[in-house]
Amino acid sequence: MVKKRVPDWLNSSLWSSTPPPDDDRLHRYASKSTTATTTATSSSPSTITAPVPPKVDPPVPVPLPSAAAETEPVPNRGTAEESRSVKEEVNGASSGAPSVEDISRQAQLLAELSKKVINMRELRRIASQGIPDGAGIRSTVWKLLLGYLPPDRSLWSTELAKKRSQYKHFKDDLLMNPSDITRRLEKSSSYDNDESSYESRCLLSRSQITHGEHPLSLGKTSIWNQFFQDTEIIEQIDRDVKRTHPDMHFFSGDSQFAKSNQDALKNILMVFAKLNPGIRYVQGMNEILAPLYYVFKNDPEEENAACAEADTFFCFVELLSGFRDNFCQQLDNSVVGIRSTITKLSQLLKEHDEELWRHLEVTTKVNPQFYAFRWITLLLTQEFNFADSLHIWDTLLSDPEGPQETLLRVCCAMLILIRRRLLAGDFTSNLKLLQNYPPTNISHLLYVANKLRIQPSV
Repeated sequence: MVKKRVPDWLNSSLWSSTPPPDDDRLHRYASKSTTATTTATSSSPSTITAPVPPKVDPPVPVPLPSAAAETEPVPNRGTAEESRSVKEEVNGASSGAPSVEDISRQAQLLAELSKKVINMRELRRIASQGIPDGAGIRSTVWKLLLGYLPPDRSLWSTELAKKRSQYKHFKDDLLMNPSDITRRLEKSSSYDNDESSYESRCLLSRSQITHGEHPLSLGKTSIWNQFFQDTEIIEQIDRDVKRTHPDMHFFSGDSQFAKSNQDALKNILMVFAKLNPGIRYVQGMNEILAPLYYVFKNDPEEENAACAEADTFFCFVELLSGFRDNFCQQLDNSVVGIRSTITKLSQLLKEHDEELWRHLEVTTKVNPQFYAFRWITLLLTQEFNFADSLHIWDTLLSDPEGPQETLLRVCCAMLILIRRRLLAGDFTSNLKLLQNYPPTNISHLLYVANKLRIQPSV
């Protein structure tokens, strides 16, 4: 059997897993949010546990210099002391000046966003190369890429008001305690008897409590029975949210600032679970939600930051719509389930680097499920530090065909970048390497992934 020749560009020293010394991204964000090695039989994100490295937050977007930038800090983003603490960490970590490419890309994005009707094709092209942190525009660009904002700027205010009002109704209807529902029903009722004392105390008289409204009812339509069934999911969401990015002050800690952000994540996940009974909540969804909420909460526009929870919910729903089959256990073995997606990654690697594919899956017998399950289901949020994850997401969200195909190409590129170490390794060393992916140059990684799109297999 004649092996396919590996393309010359794959053997270039450019794709060494060790980034060049002048790449300051790794020096700025040295505390990669890695996770402990999962077991070889892992089949759920629930097996993923993360150590707690020193807390270093990625850059908080700031508005461009203007008169409006002189205003007071946005409320609900934490106390002034907490804000200063975050800014000191960020300034200390990102003291390097932006590159010429970043400045140029920022200008192109701002020019595109200033148009009355935005050219989405051009916006995707620019954003796919990475959105500069300092521009404070990633929030707006992501909302456009996810279809939450229409290209016509004149429709933005109307659409945002409608969606934010809709989310408020979702919370009012779905997150209300049964006691509150009972009180609401009681207030809407009119009594012709002398039981006004019950009304004044916001209590229903015994004769007015229906079977479905009784706390001990086991009926399927009972609001109390449903409430108790939801308790298990609520507790799981609470545990997972508290474990979300323990290295970041934005999500973790005892400050009121962190707790308010955790509460927002819990609300979004619970509303999603209620509206999607076929999937409900699956462990790992919190990791996909976190980047969206972080970006939207740090929007320089005060009103947008205040409504970050509502905006994040709808963008989360849109993003997950392309990956929801990966979270549905009943579809795991179907043509749209997670195992089928992992098989596509294996085939992609075989197509572009059959030597590496054969060494991994035939010689060393490293099943791609051992490492690719987490890569794909969590959209690479656990393999790189937070700032680099945002850069990767810029590219994922910019693909007009949807993020999944781009995600698979990025995963394949991750394997190619460390092919020399993998070809020299055995089962144990390769599995450890893939479950704890080494630091790499993200720009190089995305370049290789793009080459896989346009480079024909040899």
